[in-house]
Amino acid sequence: MATACYHCGQPIPSGLDLSLTIAGQSRALCCGGCLAVAQAIVANGLDDYYRHRDALPDSPREALPAVVDALRLYDHPDFQHSFVRRIGADDHLREASLILEGITCSACIWLNEQHLAKLTGVIAVDINYATRRARVRWDESQVQLSAILAAVAAIGYRAHPYDTSRSEDLARKERRNALWRVFVAGFGMMQVMMYAVPVYFASAGEMTPAIEQLMRWASLVLTVPVIAYSAAPFFRNAWRDLRLRRVGMDVPVALGIGAAFAASVWATLTASGEVYFDSVTMFVFFLLSGRFLEMNARHRAVSGTEALAKLLPAVAARLSGFPERREAEQVLVAELRAGDVVLVRPGESIPADGVVLEGESDVDESLLTGESAPVDKSPGLNVTGGAVNRHSPLLVRVTAVGEETRLSAIVRLMERAAMDKPKIVEMADRVASRFIVVLLLVALAVAMTWWMIDPRQALWVTVSVLVVSCPCALSLATPIALTVASGAMARVGLLVTRSQAVETLARASHFVFDKTGTLTSGRMRLLEVLPLAAHSPADCLSIAAALEEASEHPIAVSLRDAAGAGARPWVSDSKNDTGSGVTAQWNGRALRLGRPDYVQQLHRLPWPAAGDALQNSGDTVIAMGDETGWLAAFRFGDRPREEAAAMIAALRAAGRQVSLLSGDSEPAARRVAAMLGIERVRAGVSPQDKQQYVAGLQADGAVVAMVGDGVNDAPVLAQAQVSVAMGNGSQLARTQADLVLLSENLAHLQRGVVIARRTLSVVKQNLLWAFAYNFLVLPLAMMGWITPWMAGIGMSGSSLLVVANSLRLQKLS
Repeated sequence: MATACYHCGQPIPSGLDLSLTIAGQSRALCCGGCLAVAQAIVANGLDDYYRHRDALPDSPREALPAVVDALRLYDHPDFQHSFVRRIGADDHLREASLILEGITCSACIWLNEQHLAKLTGVIAVDINYATRRARVRWDESQVQLSAILAAVAAIGYRAHPYDTSRSEDLARKERRNALWRVFVAGFGMMQVMMYAVPVYFASAGEMTPAIEQLMRWASLVLTVPVIAYSAAPFFRNAWRDLRLRRVGMDVPVALGIGAAFAASVWATLTASGEVYFDSVTMFVFFLLSGRFLEMNARHRAVSGTEALAKLLPAVAARLSGFPERREAEQVLVAELRAGDVVLVRPGESIPADGVVLEGESDVDESLLTGESAPVDKSPGLNVTGGAVNRHSPLLVRVTAVGEETRLSAIVRLMERAAMDKPKIVEMADRVASRFIVVLLLVALAVAMTWWMIDPRQALWVTVSVLVVSCPCALSLATPIALTVASGAMARVGLLVTRSQAVETLARASHFVFDKTGTLTSGRMRLLEVLPLAAHSPADCLSIAAALEEASEHPIAVSLRDAAGAGARPWVSDSKNDTGSGVTAQWNGRALRLGRPDYVQQLHRLPWPAAGDALQNSGDTVIAMGDETGWLAAFRFGDRPREEAAAMIAALRAAGRQVSLLSGDSEPAARRVAAMLGIERVRAGVSPQDKQQYVAGLQADGAVVAMVGDGVNDAPVLAQAQVSVAMGNGSQLARTQADLVLLSENLAHLQRGVVIARRTLSVVKQNLLWAFAYNFLVLPLAMMGWITPWMAGIGMSGSSLLVVANSLRLQKLS
């Protein structure tokens, strides 16, 4: 008769008879809550959860209907505003960021993902074991968020909207538990050594067998807590791996610790043979110390996302009745809406994206862009949520809140990078897993060989082989370096959005740049309006501004700024032809604005001689025309970024090829290229031409890094092996890009390239050390020259060396 609940492990009350058939066997349960949870698991075909799990869940003490009723609050749009966002153009697609409580092992991740994926309307579920964060995407017309949260509750877990404090609580709990395990192991090690040292140094006949046996029993008592508590994760993880028919890092460690402890217990009970309690406690302590330091390094390396998430303040000073009244009221930032006016005092963080209405000050955007110098802000300029106002009060009109802010977009991109697993990491994991299998076979052969040579030494030699050659350093060599590098690059303003980008950027042989907004400032100025028909320059400018009303291209912004805020002519059926221009209907006629050859397709008339001087100036020239002919030409000026020439020179000095692609005229592109020292120039190219150019380089074996800005560059960004988008580019370009230059400072891109190359060197050093260490110490351990405690130090030391070598990359930021 079972005395413990099969689901939660709690004692079954006397007289209670609750059971459920699971995997063909009747299992006893302790309460109606556990019965409901177990029924939900079985009904969804997830019986394998009980086979995979290696820890028991919390026992639900509430009836599920009560849980569901409480969760209905999460369906309210106002409640969802801060953590749920709409996906794409579909009104029903939603994505939420949640944090899960109750996760104890990978089987918990598997169960939650499988369980939620079976719900009708749930499109995707991704759970990060390290952070306990879940990204859930669903169709609101088919399933409500409360039903998803209830499904999580039905299998014994709890889901909440993600917030930084919960994540920090989990990290603190992990550190606290790890520190306690290290403390228990260290304390046990010191006490056991107190009993082991006299035995080692006693001369023959100085210690009686009774005293020596007492020392053994004392060591056994002190070692039991180390094995049962400190070393428990090794055994738990090894058992999980074996049940899942895979071999992980903890398998050889658990075998070594378990074998040495079991042999020592047997020797103590029989008062014969050798004991290894001192070695067992020592290498448990060294192994846990190494993992604790590694965990701290990992937390520091990935703390960038959490730091960004904490930039926004909790409350804001909203002005009610602005501009008639200016009474400030304290409201939660989650209650702000686009159009609200907020007062940002000196020293306060800006609560949301917006535009300055009144006041002049400078703001600190260093955590957002990596740019340490404060940025001046005055009326009409945009500000970013999370930046810190330094000197004077600002009145800001909110333009974006919640998930629509630039800060939220940055955090999402960083999370996407964290979810990715580069191919080089996957390869290292495969090599490490195969190495462990080989190691186990070698350990078996060593045990058999030493048993025939000297049975008394067979055990500790085998334990040393198992522990000293565990490929922990090999498995850490790549991911820890890439994680640290991503954090270092983010601190200089280059945001990694896909983890493989660091490696590919380091290997890039060709750098291809767009011109406008990338190598140049993108702040185009209208220099001249040339009427080519009966309209005045002012009329031509007004019509052009109306055509470009909805565009964020630098030329469009320049046209609207030059035209001013007055009334514009009415145009309809406006359509953007990517890379060419815009077309619309005006006064019943088709109208085009853009590249001269694009406009010429509308009327087939030759380019007028009056426009030749504009095109020969080397500036950017666009034309406007309708079905009857040319209407006007516009000349724009832009200047290269101050740091662009130095960056191009540094790339060329490093042996990289540099090319310039531009949709502008040949003279304009050549002028910028000459100023920056770029020899390879392609002008007047369409987005398709850019894509074909990059594909041609790739066909010749080049690894291409494309740096661009705007929707025109999205196709070529996707074509390149690694792509970089400027931080103010269109949302589509940022989505396509592998890296985002938040600071828009090309010097930071050069620093990112240096960090990427150094990272690749560090990865090679780590892998070289990991392989060299294992191939060096394995023969020594096989020959009996390395004791178990030395093996523990060697294994921990090799892992710490890899971590320390990777952390050197932080100094580059």
